[in-house]
Amino acid sequence: MILYFSLAPRAWWWLAPVAFAVLGLALHGCRFRQGAGRGFLFGLAFFVPQLSWLQDFLGADFGPWPWLALSATMALYFAVAAGLSAVVQRLPWGTGWMAAVVIAMETPRMWFPFGGFPWGRIGFTQPEGIFLPLASFGGAPLVGFAVVLCGFGLSRLVLRAREIGWRFRRVLIAPGLAVVLPVVLGMAAWASVDGNAEAGDRTVAVLQGNAPDRGLALLGERDVLRDNHFAEFRRLAEQVRAGRVPKPDLVVWPETAVRIPADEDRLGELVNELGVPVLVGALERLPDGRNQNIAIVWQPGEGPGQRYAKQRLVPFGEYMPAREIARLVTPFTDSGEDISPGTGIPAALRLGGTVVGASICYEVAYDQAGRDAVRAGAELLTVPTNNAWYGRSEMTYQQLAMARLRAVEHGRAVLVAATSGVSAIIRPDGTVARASSQFTATTLIDTVPLRRDLTMADRLGPWAEQVLIATATGAVAAALVLWVRSRSSAWPASGFLRRRGKVDTNHYES
Repeated sequence: MILYFSLAPRAWWWLAPVAFAVLGLALHGCRFRQGAGRGFLFGLAFFVPQLSWLQDFLGADFGPWPWLALSATMALYFAVAAGLSAVVQRLPWGTGWMAAVVIAMETPRMWFPFGGFPWGRIGFTQPEGIFLPLASFGGAPLVGFAVVLCGFGLSRLVLRAREIGWRFRRVLIAPGLAVVLPVVLGMAAWASVDGNAEAGDRTVAVLQGNAPDRGLALLGERDVLRDNHFAEFRRLAEQVRAGRVPKPDLVVWPETAVRIPADEDRLGELVNELGVPVLVGALERLPDGRNQNIAIVWQPGEGPGQRYAKQRLVPFGEYMPAREIARLVTPFTDSGEDISPGTGIPAALRLGGTVVGASICYEVAYDQAGRDAVRAGAELLTVPTNNAWYGRSEMTYQQLAMARLRAVEHGRAVLVAATSGVSAIIRPDGTVARASSQFTATTLIDTVPLRRDLTMADRLGPWAEQVLIATATGAVAAALVLWVRSRSSAWPASGFLRRRGKVDTNHYES
């Protein structure tokens, strides 16, 4: 539960390392199976309350089983991570290997099962605080590693100090470094976080038309959603004409606010009336009859232009990976068609004189979407999303925290446009310049810097993730080799290592 309380909307980011300090204490002296069991309980305590918004979405009539099943599945990753951490913790510098194992296990969680579920990555607990600047060097994996390393270092420091007393001893140096080094590096990394404009600035408007707070009942009220956004867009145009708000250089709409081509004529009239380019979230009917979830550029006087189709689709929401299983966990099984995913084209769209990247809703949890857009020239980023399904839950705040980390990771302003909130304008340093309330109709307007320089995270790509996977794999392999050798009386060095305190043969017994 401690790790859950570190999540948004609470600003208690410092609880995340405390949670891993507690886990480190719980794993002390454990074998693999004991560690896995304790890791599973740790994962359940984190995911069950975190993913409670899924129950808000499905409603009481559908029952808690989809929510609990997903939570348990995600907790299994923590079980494996904790079990392997128990294996590597007796190696020299064990805290580092343990932290690498925990973050490395987030990678398979991003692609299995059914395309993965990256919600709740450790880095996403840090939308502010000491560790956030590390995102500009290694994204969410490096931030998460710093959090876990600090936490495990705290646990080892407590254990060592308890064993020898609070007198300074050399054995306290390694755990002390594990605690101090991530903090020092995080503070030093602030110098790399630059929010200054490199290519001018833009006055932007983020539209939030609102939707009824009815959960699944919104399935039959897509016209209400569309009409609300048309009405808010018309109010924006009237306010601009009256001089009550500045005329924006571009406007961003939420995800699937309209249908294409059904709403094209009405949308075109309103865009021409305002006279500025708009990035519209739409559900588009393709010529072959399939639907796509798209962000489309609408230029005044020209109509639709560039478009980006969502590539990371939500399993059991936007497509059904196994319909017989799906009937057990979702009400959408027989209510609609699968949405067709987009191709691998980066979401770098030109709105007037501005290149804008788009990560549609769920995609903001994945590292690749924003990185590809920035590498393709995006000067600011957008996150069109539809959170109206999830009521007044914490889901939208958790997603906002991801967008804040992405701002620092890519050194770009991020515009979050949500149907019913929370919408936000985020500066490149991760601070929220403007934000809306939930279930209100409003438009956020502010001036944001445009940036073209690439952060180290974007220049180097997924280096942190790859290094951590290699490190974790090597540590587990080394621990297993030591365990096998310690079981063999023919290995002469085993006695020497035991005397040196390097290997605890009892620990490696399964």
